[in-house]
Amino acid sequence: MRLAITTGLSLLVGCGPSVTAGGGDEGGGEGGGGGGALDAGGARGDARPVIDGADAGPTEACDQMDILFVIDNSGSMGQEQANLGANFPQFISLLESFTNASGQLIDYHVGITTTGVSKSYSMQIPGLPPIPDGQDGEDGHLQVGSGCGMPRRWLERGDPGVSSAFSCAATVGTGGPSDEMPLEGLRLALTDRLTDGSNAGFLREDALLAVVILTDEEDCSRTDDNFTLGFAQDLCDAPSPVASYVAALDAIKGDRSRWAAAIIAGVGPGACSSELGDAQEASRLLNFAAQTGDNAVTASICEGDLATPLAQAMAVFQQACDEIVVD
Repeated sequence: MRLAITTGLSLLVGCGPSVTAGGGDEGGGEGGGGGGALDAGGARGDARPVIDGADAGPTEACDQMDILFVIDNSGSMGQEQANLGANFPQFISLLESFTNASGQLIDYHVGITTTGVSKSYSMQIPGLPPIPDGQDGEDGHLQVGSGCGMPRRWLERGDPGVSSAFSCAATVGTGGPSDEMPLEGLRLALTDRLTDGSNAGFLREDALLAVVILTDEEDCSRTDDNFTLGFAQDLCDAPSPVASYVAALDAIKGDRSRWAAAIIAGVGPGACSSELGDAQEASRLLNFAAQTGDNAVTASICEGDLATPLAQAMAVFQQACDEIVVD
């Protein structure tokens, strides 16, 4: 079975668009190096969320995978969401057949959140009092859609109609904020939303965490709130360091080998166009992939078909699962 999956992935990846493991130069750009919350041995950070199964004994192989899709729900993403939904059955087919190094089928969770993050701020315009403004988002809450038949806030092996339920729930709409914050939405989903119980049960101690970010814009993620923007400033002018998000995932999972990421966005240089629309170069997300290293892959959202990027994501997740460091 494992040979068949690897062969299938190779065929899909080999005939598809170019893909870059690690997303670029290692540690390049903003906050190079990452992992600031860990010591050299990968010790866990202090602010680690409660994860289901935290008291369970060590596993002998990677036999669980928690996959989180962070989907852009801004006004330009309708076609991309439809394309994701249409190609997800192929992704889930690979996932259902995926075996680990011990020949076990993977026990998976698949969840969806958005790039929408709530922020409150004031605009400072010369000669006028501060003008309150803001945006509302899903803040990392896992999405179930309307009438999608989701049995819980995520899907897992054994659920009926996994492909159709995901395809429905992945249509997260186009009414989200135009200042997308996929890295912050990801962080909130795996920290604050676990702490308050909203996403409880999704993230498991011994599972490989696999993240897929799908967006056609640059990342504007920032952790602050209730701030003031000066004249001619916008939300994207002072984002939080990319390295802080790499460090957050290191702290959540306890070791860089226990998480992986796939970025499907504008890979540059500059903007790109396709039948799905236009995309900005997502330089911060490419930086995130570069700092993540071998467990990250980037692919262009402008290739017009998401089947190959999804297969490339699964290939990287399989490799990460093979090389995971367990307690």
